[in-house]
Amino acid sequence: MSVLRRSGPSPLGDAMNVSFEFFPPRSGDMESQLWESVMRLAPFSPDFVSVTYGAGGSTRKPTLATIKRLLEETDLSPAAHLTCVNASKDEVDAVAREFWQAGVRHFVALRGDSAEGVGSSYKAHPDGYRNAAELVAGLKAFADFEITVSAYPEKHPESPDFMTDIDMLKRKVDNGATRAITQFFFDNDTYERYVERVRRAGIYIPIVPGILPVHNFAQVAKFASLCGASIPDWLATRFEGLEKDPQTRSLVAAAVAADQVMDLVERGVQDFHFYTMNRAQLVFAICHLLGLRAPKGNGSVTSIAAA
Repeated sequence: MSVLRRSGPSPLGDAMNVSFEFFPPRSGDMESQLWESVMRLAPFSPDFVSVTYGAGGSTRKPTLATIKRLLEETDLSPAAHLTCVNASKDEVDAVAREFWQAGVRHFVALRGDSAEGVGSSYKAHPDGYRNAAELVAGLKAFADFEITVSAYPEKHPESPDFMTDIDMLKRKVDNGATRAITQFFFDNDTYERYVERVRRAGIYIPIVPGILPVHNFAQVAKFASLCGASIPDWLATRFEGLEKDPQTRSLVAAAVAADQVMDLVERGVQDFHFYTMNRAQLVFAICHLLGLRAPKGNGSVTSIAAA
């Protein structure tokens, strides 16, 4: 893999560490898009790349296939998402064992959303892990995995209050989690207040901001309403009137995300996780604006075979 080069006078690139999230393909076209995205973003030398896992193991095979290919054909460090939705402990443990045998040493351990979809009431499997804290404990009992978990600057929509929500994060940490990635947010003051709450609760693992580039404002706003994330009025104004203008929308989205990250860097944040939606062009532009530099050329990685 080519070595990442930073931009000249800007200190931002040198101050940042990035990671990227991808989702496994469900079709040939989606597979091509996934690997084009990986090839485009890999030269930024991310700390790791994560691959999502569908509810109830619905994408187990594609997730595992993607992880294997990342391990075999790139120098990237993959992390596999794992949830406990609609699965017994034995079933989840079997998946963890299968991923271990494939070479996975890092999990993003999540309870997961209800199989009925985001916003629906969650019901634990009667013989399963009831939450992410129990899942973390189960994974650590099997092997000394590196474990990343989720965090919620505006609290999880099912938590009655912040105290309950942060207590759950503490349980995850006590059971072995060493990093948390936040749900996406657009108000950096909200993130900063959350980190202060977390630190006061005695939680000192990195709380990595999850950055969501706004590919489609209407879709992001709808998803945010389901998962308890707020959309500031200023953000809606930025995208107003661009519903049928994807090129301008992308320019605005890149500027919005870059501004958010720049402000967080000024507040002392160094690590960032990008939800790529398997669309590299916008994320690449954002990283470039932030001072990260891929090698000259198209930023692809020659070690990845064509999909």
